Amino acid sequence: MPLNLYDTYARQQRPFAPIEPDKVRLYACGPTVYNFQHIGNYRTYIFEDILRRALEYSGYDVYHVVNITDVGHLTSDADTGEDKMEAGSRRTGQTAWEIAEQYTADFQEKLTWLNVLEPHIWCRATDHIQEQIEAISAIEEKGFAYRTEDGVYFDTSKLDDYGYLARLDIEGLQGGMRVDLGEKRRITDFALWKLSPKDEQRQMEWDSPWGKGFPGWHIECTAMSAKYLGPRFDIHCGGEDHIPVHHTNEIAQAQACYDTRLAEFWLHGAFLQSDGEKMSKSSGDFLRLESLVEKGYDALVYRFFCLGARYRAKLSFTWESIDGAATALNRLRATSHSWGDPGTADEDYIAQFKERVEDDLNMPRVLALCWDLAGSDLSDDVKKATLLHFDQVMGLQLATWQPKAAAEIPAEIQAMAEKRQQARTNKDWATADQMRDEITTAGYEVEDTPEGPRVSPLKS
Repeated sequence: MPLNLYDTYARQQRPFAPIEPDKVRLYACGPTVYNFQHIGNYRTYIFEDILRRALEYSGYDVYHVVNITDVGHLTSDADTGEDKMEAGSRRTGQTAWEIAEQYTADFQEKLTWLNVLEPHIWCRATDHIQEQIEAISAIEEKGFAYRTEDGVYFDTSKLDDYGYLARLDIEGLQGGMRVDLGEKRRITDFALWKLSPKDEQRQMEWDSPWGKGFPGWHIECTAMSAKYLGPRFDIHCGGEDHIPVHHTNEIAQAQACYDTRLAEFWLHGAFLQSDGEKMSKSSGDFLRLESLVEKGYDALVYRFFCLGARYRAKLSFTWESIDGAATALNRLRATSHSWGDPGTADEDYIAQFKERVEDDLNMPRVLALCWDLAGSDLSDDVKKATLLHFDQVMGLQLATWQPKAAAEIPAEIQAMAEKRQQARTNKDWATADQMRDEITTAGYEVEDTPEGPRVSPLKS
């Protein structure tokens, strides 16, 4: 069966087939590097990593591109306010170039914590100013742009299907307009190039046919994705907040430049919520991945937590839910470790795994299959091989996990603890209690923690 993916453009799940046989060109919107990323941002990159792994698992050769927005993203999606990089510079006292380097490096490091595969191409907006100028020039030459005192704008009235991705009610937006558009003709028109303010010098500005300034946020992704993947490629990903503005405008630019909708599939990850609200940097109160690690959680616990919900379903963060994820992941790790060396994977379970992955990356059902496997009558070596097969897509690094401080505990005691953990997994409470008693008799105690069972010498 083919991999079935939910295409936001079509508003339905449909079979995936690449434009070029056996090859997939994948573009994912990267971060705006004016601040640290929060755990909600990383949920999107975990989803995209699962997608890439699933594509590679299905036998495709994937070429993966991720952009870095280091200029042009204003504080308002309505093309007003300050460039976020300039605002970040003022907040930190560093230059815009310095914070771009700092926050890009931090973002890339955190992806390694989460075992997210590195893209084949990182592309920064500031490294592709010429490509963006060329794309804007083409849009203008084809009659899709107009000039104002503060820049060059895309004329959305020239496209009959503008806003189709988001199913925008254009007339309703116009009729309900309560904002000062300045020289913009429609509320949906957007900046392609912004001119630098006459009374100030920006840190990031370039010469152009329209005057000194900087590119709009949306043109960077259209220009860079087309440069590296071509004007028509397979999959474009991002967060669901990109649907009504950023990705809608990327498509509009591609229609004007290349007469394509850019990508054949548009996939979007849903928000992470905290206290019922979308986690956001704009409030200044957001949770970083370091916050979880500082509290003693392995970063992969957060990855496991994200696998517990469909990528396009809302997911609510609570400390209780992270505790539950930590307990479950470490139970899975300890159980897998207790199975010893892998043998040959079970074909029936592999078939079930493929069916769940092909169902629009249904990772909650994959996790359920892991527990079903753990409780099955298969031999330990078959279970181990099968679970490691699943982990090609889950990305939990189960093959390399080792119990903490195992070397400090005698091997026979550690084996007893692993046997007890296996009994708990199988809900064989009598055996689990017996093993605890034997461990205690031998002079050790076992404590069940969010990180898994912990064995230590009895306190005198």
